[in-house]
Amino acid sequence: MLAPQFDPVALQLGPVAIHWYGLMYLVAFVQVILLGRWCIAHRPWTGWNARMLDDVLFYGVLGVILGGRLGYVLFYKPGDYLAHPLDIFKVWEGGMSFHGGFLGVIIAMALFAHRYKLRWLAVTDFIAPLVPLGLAAGRLGNFINGELWGRTTNLPWGMIFPQAGDGIARHPSQLYELAGEGLLLFVILWLYSAKPRPAGAVSGVFLIGYGSLRFLVEFTREPDSFLGLLQFGLSMGQWLSLPMIVAGLVMLRWSLRRA
Repeated sequence: MLAPQFDPVALQLGPVAIHWYGLMYLVAFVQVILLGRWCIAHRPWTGWNARMLDDVLFYGVLGVILGGRLGYVLFYKPGDYLAHPLDIFKVWEGGMSFHGGFLGVIIAMALFAHRYKLRWLAVTDFIAPLVPLGLAAGRLGNFINGELWGRTTNLPWGMIFPQAGDGIARHPSQLYELAGEGLLLFVILWLYSAKPRPAGAVSGVFLIGYGSLRFLVEFTREPDSFLGLLQFGLSMGQWLSLPMIVAGLVMLRWSLRRA
C-alpha cells in the first residue's frame, strides 16, 4: 500500500509555518503535564507538586532540544558539522537524536534535582512513566513526514514511501516504534509505577524497556544512508541502545538489592 501523504505543514499563518512534527513535540510536552498532574493527585508517595512539575518540564524541554540536536551532530554527522558549524543551528532542516535528547534530559534532571535538593533517581523515577507517550507522538510525526522508513519487506502491510524514491514496499517502522517504545512501554511503566518502588527501579525498567524495544525495531528500520550498518551488522541506533539496556539491568539489580 502507499503510505499516506500528508502536508508536513499543518498550518500556515502568513510567513510562519507550523509543522506537524513541531506539533508532536507540543503534544508530548502537554501530555507530560496532564499525566504528571494525575500522578501528583493519585500517587502521593512521590512527594511532587504542581510547581515542581512545571519547573521540571522547563528543564526537560531544554534537555530534549539541546541534547537531541547535539546528539545528532556528534553521533551521526560530526564531520559534516565540523566542516560547517553554523549548520548546527539549522534545526528546521531536521536532525534530532533520541539518544542525544535522552542524555540531555539526564543532565537537565540532575540540575533540577540539585536545585530542589532531591535525589536524582527520585526525579527520573517520577518522569520515566510520563515519557513514552511523548515518544509515540514523535514517531507519529516521523510517519506524517514520511521519514525514517523501514527496510524492504514482502509482508502485506508493507508501505511504499514516495520519499524513499525507489517504489519498494517497506516496513512502516515508525509505527512499530510508536507501538513499542510508545504505547507498550507506557503500559509497562504505568503499571509498574502504580505502587511505591525502590529508588531507581522505575528508571531501570525504562532503560531496559526502551533499549530492548528500540534494538529490536531497528532490525526493520532502514539505516541512515550516510552511515549504513556498522560492526556486526548493527545500526547506530542499536549500538546506542545497548548501553541503555546494560545500564538499566545494573540499575534495576542495584535498586532491588537495596530494597
